[in-house]
Amino acid sequence: MSAMSSVSTFPGFVPDWSNLDVLHRNEVPARAIFYNYASEAAALSFSKSEAEYESLNGDWKFNYADSPFDAPAWDEAESWDTIEVPGHWQRQGYGRPHYTNIHYPFPVSPPNVSYQNPTGSYWRQFEVPEKWDGQHIRVRFEGVDSAFHVYVNGDEVGYSQGARNPAEFDITEYLSPGQSNNLSARVYQWSDGSYLEDQDQWWLSGIFRDVYLMPFSESSIQDYQIVPHVADDFKSGFFSFNITTAGGNGTVSAKLLAPNGAELETYEGSASGNITMQVSGGDFHLWSAETPTLYTVVLNLGEQYISQKVGFHRIELSGPNMLVNGEPIIIYGVNRHEHNSESGRTVPYEAMRADMIRMKQSNINAIRAAHQPHHPDFFDLADELGFYVIAEADLECHGFNDINDTVYGASQWTSNNTDWTGAYLDRAEQLVDRLRNHVSIIIWSLGNECYYGQNHVEMYNWIHETDPTRLVHYEPDQNATSTDMYSHMYPSLEDMDEQISNFTDKFYILCEYAHAMGNGPGGLVEYVNKFRTEPLIQGGLVWEWNNHGLRHEQNGTEFYAYGGDFGDYPNDADFIMDGLTLSDHTPMPSLYEYAKIIQPVEVKLSNDSTQMMIRNWYDFLDLSHLDASWHIVRDGGANASTSTPLNVSVAAGETVSVPVPINRNTLDSEAWLTVEFALKEDHAWAPAGHVVAFDQLYLEGPMAGQSNSTLQTRSSFALSNRQTEVNMTQTGNRIMVHSGDSTFGFDLVRGNVTWTSNGVDLFNRGPELYFYRAMTQNDNGQSGDAEFWNDAWVHSMRTQVRDVFWEDTGDALEVRYNVRVAPQVLEWGAEADIIYTIPHDEGALSIHAQGDFVGNNTPEVLPRIGLLTHLNQDFDDVAWFGRGPGENYPDSKQSQLFGEYSSSVAELFTYYDYPQENGNRGELRWLQIGNPNAGLTLDARMDGEPFSFTAKRVSDYDLNDAQHPHDLQQLNMTILNLDMKNNGLGSATVGPRPFEQYKCYSGPFDFTFHLKLV
Repeated sequence: MSAMSSVSTFPGFVPDWSNLDVLHRNEVPARAIFYNYASEAAALSFSKSEAEYESLNGDWKFNYADSPFDAPAWDEAESWDTIEVPGHWQRQGYGRPHYTNIHYPFPVSPPNVSYQNPTGSYWRQFEVPEKWDGQHIRVRFEGVDSAFHVYVNGDEVGYSQGARNPAEFDITEYLSPGQSNNLSARVYQWSDGSYLEDQDQWWLSGIFRDVYLMPFSESSIQDYQIVPHVADDFKSGFFSFNITTAGGNGTVSAKLLAPNGAELETYEGSASGNITMQVSGGDFHLWSAETPTLYTVVLNLGEQYISQKVGFHRIELSGPNMLVNGEPIIIYGVNRHEHNSESGRTVPYEAMRADMIRMKQSNINAIRAAHQPHHPDFFDLADELGFYVIAEADLECHGFNDINDTVYGASQWTSNNTDWTGAYLDRAEQLVDRLRNHVSIIIWSLGNECYYGQNHVEMYNWIHETDPTRLVHYEPDQNATSTDMYSHMYPSLEDMDEQISNFTDKFYILCEYAHAMGNGPGGLVEYVNKFRTEPLIQGGLVWEWNNHGLRHEQNGTEFYAYGGDFGDYPNDADFIMDGLTLSDHTPMPSLYEYAKIIQPVEVKLSNDSTQMMIRNWYDFLDLSHLDASWHIVRDGGANASTSTPLNVSVAAGETVSVPVPINRNTLDSEAWLTVEFALKEDHAWAPAGHVVAFDQLYLEGPMAGQSNSTLQTRSSFALSNRQTEVNMTQTGNRIMVHSGDSTFGFDLVRGNVTWTSNGVDLFNRGPELYFYRAMTQNDNGQSGDAEFWNDAWVHSMRTQVRDVFWEDTGDALEVRYNVRVAPQVLEWGAEADIIYTIPHDEGALSIHAQGDFVGNNTPEVLPRIGLLTHLNQDFDDVAWFGRGPGENYPDSKQSQLFGEYSSSVAELFTYYDYPQENGNRGELRWLQIGNPNAGLTLDARMDGEPFSFTAKRVSDYDLNDAQHPHDLQQLNMTILNLDMKNNGLGSATVGPRPFEQYKCYSGPFDFTFHLKLV
């Protein structure tokens, strides 16, 4: 006898989150971003608090499950935990943040997603305002990662995916009139959409943007498009309107207000009518990043009022170039991810605005919204403050590169797969239909690092048909087949030259360059010079604005975490720390450097040095909005300072000459003419007096302290007239030299030198030859020098004494070491003579080093060539004349001006989120470092040439080992490096190494440093 059986399956259906046929269900089509108001006055406030708007942000009940199939029933919700919306659940104690650059952190089987799919269930109660009775009620989620179902009073309303795009649902039929209602959302960490959301950022989940209710009457405006049209002479224009209504055409009114609020034109009639509004004469103003002039439109239908800021711009291709308002602009941009160190992609408005004001103050004129549509407030701010925006679709599938290492192979998974065409087009539609009324957007981008396939062709065609007024970008389309420009990431200067030589039909931008990881990038000035001298290259956008560290506490210590710090695996470690600002958005030295290099005014000396050549790099503005001032900086003399207006008009793109305002023949020492340009009046992004641009012009003169490099001349800085007897004694392998209050010790075996004065230690090690520095993140990058230096064991180099002799020359005692400074393991090294000279003058020491590198494994480039000294830790007061006040390196120094500066040792240190080499100050004429407790100050200079220094209380080896700033151990000494040469920074994490002129080549060296107590 046999029992009957049946076959069962689980779950018995294709889940929405793994179904390419279901991207949205019962969702309102994508529309322009707007809020409804009950009056024109309320609409003109542009305030959500005045809108017909009910925020559902705040505390929600929350349950976290490992799978959608483990999620609990809604009737248990009131007993759940509480979570804050908007926010990510990983930042509120559920799951953990996970960082990857490329890898998918889940099994790859598109479009399928594992049933082990962490799920967050959200629930809250809400009430519909009585004044909304009789209207359609919608709930709008501005951003949910990655996909979700929506329920009202336990009934399913709909479904949506597309993590960084909004979703809106009409929930009217699900409401219980006159009662409290409940809203719930089942949010899935992964969906088939996750395969298209593999951006270089943290994987974070949940309802991370605003949630709110809006009412729509039966007869209402549902959507609108306002398109600017500019006449060929750029002196007039008109706005055309395309308005979509529900409940019949009704009577629509439209009102156009000037920037000052004056009424310019009105319309009243059918929404389907031909609505245009003309502006000309003195009322007509173009919008640009330099002149962000906005008009206001108020739309009205019945009791519904909508306000929209609009502007006139014209974006077009003329020949190969992109023109904005008739001019071939240069993009001085930055890539911006949405990130906050506390809340991830939930970015508070105040923080967003502060960032954008900082960008504007840093002369940045363009932002790529990488790599997904940003919060709606971002685009309002870009319109208001003045930024050219590249708005990018929420589309990246870089992780397929792990499976197919060819571009073609990787493209077949989704980009060249017709099963995914609908998903690709959906992301284009969500981007354009939502944001097309924003005047700041000049370029649509099809996404990032999704390879290239037919689905991009479909996106390109749809966008151009829908919005022919803007250009389209997509970097992986290297032949610019379905894009209006050529675009590259991280090219070398040679790559750029090759590009514009071979491809001249379209302009060229760098959508990512100058990878701003840690201490760097170097070489920015060379890139910007390319932008300004090659018409086909219309600029670039630095990667990126800020580090993505998340504040984290471990064992009572707070720090900014990166990949792996949460136990996330696989991960890409610190690769997420690659911004111009720290994780807390404090500017790093690189931001000041970038701001200087892209400044809109440049001043150079004429060939005969009698004229200042003032170049205006603005595309539209003259310099009448700026005040100019100048002052003289020189070493050892009185400084002149005055302010003078610019008595000439400098039109956009023009250069004028102005006489140098000082007689150079009166200068008896090196001098620099510093010229500054500051805002005359307050702006929305900076107060009057904010310095927009500055330059420093070198006026020739003898360098203070300059002398021949021969040992006999020692130094031209003043020695005391007080001669003293120099006595020498030898005890075993050590020589002791007594000169007045100073005692010097020379170790004949190890080469170590000590110096005490009146019993106070100045240094107990050095000065000795030193060629190493801690690695920067760029050194450790894909093409960085760290690999070569590690292979050459540069970090292990030690001094070996080969011979020592000494003599009294009559006016000084000389101790001459013949040394070999070499690494472990290998046979290369530096062979050198080091001559220490103690003059018959109290409290002075000169160090002359002359040598060369020998051996088969000698690296071509070294981190530095100079001297290392361990000073007493009480030497803390630092002063110098050279570039400052901030750190600077050979290829990153334009922002740091010549002058006299002072600092403590601690203040010289730059605390990068990831510890690394930092704190160098270059092109010094002199350095003084004082011990206030002992009343001692040590003066250091180098013969004939400027030098650089670092002073810190952390060793290079500790910097290399540390993973976070709190790992650093402060030493009870001041480590002083005096360098004749330092290697540049480059941007080799994903870009070029330092350019040739900034490399510290291993070769013959010959330099002399002079140390003296003053």
